[in-house]
Amino acid sequence: MEKKQDFIQNLSYDSVIFGFNGTQLKILILEYHNTGLFALPGGFVRMDEDLEDAVKNGIRQRTGIQDIYLEQFYTFGSLERSDPAAMDKILTQNDLDREKYSWMMGRFVSIGYYAPINYEEVEPKPDELSDSINWYPIDELPSLMMDHGEMVKKALEVLRQNLERKLVGMNLLPVKFTMKQLQQVYEAVLGEKLRRTTFQRKMLSQDILVRHEKLFQGKAHKAPYLYSFK
Repeated sequence: MEKKQDFIQNLSYDSVIFGFNGTQLKILILEYHNTGLFALPGGFVRMDEDLEDAVKNGIRQRTGIQDIYLEQFYTFGSLERSDPAAMDKILTQNDLDREKYSWMMGRFVSIGYYAPINYEEVEPKPDELSDSINWYPIDELPSLMMDHGEMVKKALEVLRQNLERKLVGMNLLPVKFTMKQLQQVYEAVLGEKLRRTTFQRKMLSQDILVRHEKLFQGKAHKAPYLYSFK
């Protein structure tokens, strides 16, 4: 563990890492060692480090993904977001000197980022204070510490707003995908069913897709085309 003076004081980041497993939108959640506390992956920013580099490094360490798309979605600075008791519990259960790391129990302003990534490429790895890091469906999350539940809601809200404008779906899918897979991502993010013909017409009218060869898996006449984003 680094020392207090290594980091920008009272500033942290938290990341909502979205993945799509083909049917559900999920996020990665950490469980801290012997505490029963669940949280978003996050961390601090070193004095000699750019903020975005700190976030990307943190996500790489916990997912193994190198090519990361990031969106900063909100800054959380409520007076009520500090939870010294929870941090004290985390330090105690990890046999860390409470006096030496007392700075971690202070008030932090946290900058929220979301990162939609390819679920199939992720190799989740917990950090040094955690027992596990696992995927959870967004509607089946454990109770999260501090204001992390609020962070998830805000990240999902912004993800939905940006879905078409920034084409974040391309980070949740393989390079080539079927129209059905693209529709499933939209439905998972939006939380609603979409009419197939209307969705397909809308996607094709936007001139954002390149059509490739057919995906032959069963009967040839039913094989769907593969697409990629321009």
